[in-house]
Amino acid sequence: MSLNFLNNTCKEQERFDLSFGLCDSQDGTKAYSDAYNPETWIAKVKNDSAIGLTFTPVDKCLIKDNEHPGRGRCDGILTSNQHLYFVQLKNQAKNWISDAISQLDSTIEFFKTAHDINQFKHKKAFACNKQHRHFQEVDNELNLAFFRKHNVRIDVQAEILIVA
Repeated sequence: MSLNFLNNTCKEQERFDLSFGLCDSQDGTKAYSDAYNPETWIAKVKNDSAIGLTFTPVDKCLIKDNEHPGRGRCDGILTSNQHLYFVQLKNQAKNWISDAISQLDSTIEFFKTAHDINQFKHKKAFACNKQHRHFQEVDNELNLAFFRKHNVRIDVQAEILIVA
């Protein structure tokens, strides 16, 4: 069974907000987007050009807990016609980056099995943590290896800037 990341019942309504958040209650429910409760946001999306964006929860919706045992999956993807952003949301103090990157890596592999990743102009993976909002440098070698493997750039920060 092939996963369809782009056309499924999990995806939310397209939104054009200039700013909104991505949330994960970390209680066994799926991640979601929100424009009204910044205190719940793990990642902030800055969409200054009001590009139409769709958030699709991957973990706990597109891929259920009992599916693909042993394979990680990120919390969700943020898409437009030109954008494909993989997002992992964390809320923990330490030892979270390698786990987040592993979940992003696995999800990108799932995506590439189902779709042509190169149809998107802007491709990024974000490891976001509510307790570490500011940019944290990813090791250059890891960054380069991730890009060579997936043709996707990776950032460790809780602000997702949508480029026009």
